[in-house]
Amino acid sequence: MQYLNKVNVKRSLAEEIINPLIEVRKSSPDIYSNTVDPFSAVIDAMVSDISLQDWLVREEQRQIQKTLQNKIGELHEIILGNIKGCKRLKVGKIVDLVNDEKRLIAEIKNKWNTTKGNHKVDIYDDIESVLNKPAYKNYTGYYVEILPRNRQVYNNPFTPPDNRTGTNRPARQDIRQIDGKSFYALLTGDSDAISKVYQLVPDIIAEIMSEAGLSPNRKILGEKLFKDLFGKAFA
Repeated sequence: MQYLNKVNVKRSLAEEIINPLIEVRKSSPDIYSNTVDPFSAVIDAMVSDISLQDWLVREEQRQIQKTLQNKIGELHEIILGNIKGCKRLKVGKIVDLVNDEKRLIAEIKNKWNTTKGNHKVDIYDDIESVLNKPAYKNYTGYYVEILPRNRQVYNNPFTPPDNRTGTNRPARQDIRQIDGKSFYALLTGDSDAISKVYQLVPDIIAEIMSEAGLSPNRKILGEKLFKDLFGKAFA
């Protein structure tokens, strides 16, 4: 993939996602640090027919998984920011990505339901505010949902509802909502880009883990589910 800087992707994934996750796995989280709900614990244990001690073990794994999911939310920002012509903006900037060659900006979300409906209007307003700056004249702003609902493919004007006024933001051709597969294709010119990235990421993770002295689980690449999981998410 000539359009992707693999070296920078590997470095960023190691520093921002994989190494922190390895440390979490090694140390195990303090499940009491965020206040355990005893009512929830008792009810869940009774309904699941497990002991409270077993529940604690399961809760620890759930919290580790939650940490993982929070980190994975940064995965596509890292990858997309290393596609030719793209620049990932620092935390605190209004949007996540800019590509001056293609004259676009983007706010990246990992899943279609990551952002609550009443917050999407804020994303629209943020994108609009950037497009109003002279430096971004004639750019297009994208609200990207990497994992779309029901494998949908779309690239439409973004018109989120405003609960305060009971109206939708006006349709503009330069403020759009797009699925992940379509956005990867838009940036790279390769309709299979997101599939190729999916197949590349395990190799990068394996390299990072091996360099950290860990044995990566390469068996998953041979599992039928490796392909099926991708097919369940993308058209």
